[in-house]
Amino acid sequence: MKLPPLTIGNFTARIPLIQGGMSIRVSTSALAVPVANCGGIGVIGGSGIPTDELQEDIRAAKKATDGIVAVNIMYAMKNFYELVMGSIEAGIDMIITGAGFSRDIFKIGKTHNTPIVMIVSSPSLAKLAEKLGAAAVIVEAKEAGGHLGTDKPLREIFPPIREVIKTIPLIAAGGITNGYEMAEMMDKYGADGIQIASRFVLSKECDVSDAFKQTYLDAKKEDIVLTSSPVGLPGRAINTPFVQAMNAGEDVSTKKCPHLCLKKCDHHYCINERLLLAKAGNIQEGLVFSGENTYKMKNILSVAEIFRQFTEQAESVYKEGRGFCPAV
Repeated sequence: MKLPPLTIGNFTARIPLIQGGMSIRVSTSALAVPVANCGGIGVIGGSGIPTDELQEDIRAAKKATDGIVAVNIMYAMKNFYELVMGSIEAGIDMIITGAGFSRDIFKIGKTHNTPIVMIVSSPSLAKLAEKLGAAAVIVEAKEAGGHLGTDKPLREIFPPIREVIKTIPLIAAGGITNGYEMAEMMDKYGADGIQIASRFVLSKECDVSDAFKQTYLDAKKEDIVLTSSPVGLPGRAINTPFVQAMNAGEDVSTKKCPHLCLKKCDHHYCINERLLLAKAGNIQEGLVFSGENTYKMKNILSVAEIFRQFTEQAESVYKEGRGFCPAV
């Protein structure tokens, strides 16, 4: 059966698939544009970069595609509202946010007719987001890469959130690596779509170093671990020498913070600096965020091929979900 489209606010994606927004400079317009062109929702990672750089990338993306382009901005960022307003000014289609909860963001979205999508890990926050005006909710579980809001798996936390979200789309995220799992989340669990990130790191279009991608390709199950983050949340990453040292209790702190990017930072290391090192190929000293199931993925594909595989696999087994159906 053909997969249904995903409607968020006034935007309808032909394929119910959101590409996760990965910072810093991991998911840029170079990745978001081909995702949007394939009928999904392409997402630019908007955290940890200057507002003018983000605006330039958004404008480049909107010029290059007629598809849907969103931006992901962590609420934990010190310049969160500046990044939000800058994204709206640059013409972004929708804003995805998590790593904290903002009530004001929904008022901003309503004022500027910009859909706000909230990332949550609990029924209470999902229900609150729906009440305040979220256009959609993404349920992100422990299998996701990067910052985590829960230690519980997707198939455990999704059903109770599905039970309380009735009027807006609900998206499943965390550890999904193929179209069969996509169909499972939509058919069995009632998701209206999925979000995947790590699979898109292993795409030809993802703008990270070859060394970064090779770290993904080489990762075994036991190489993907939990570690701490200055954001104040646990993070899932590949067990690079930097992560090994930190988890062993060695002093990896930054003596003087060069970025001052977070509202609250415990300064035990500079996350901005470590993510940029990894992106550029310095895996020894860098932080490589990764989903729990990255070890299952052993090839680099084009974005178009990823969409083809996911769609064909999902439609070969998909029947009919029990998710939200927007009024026609």
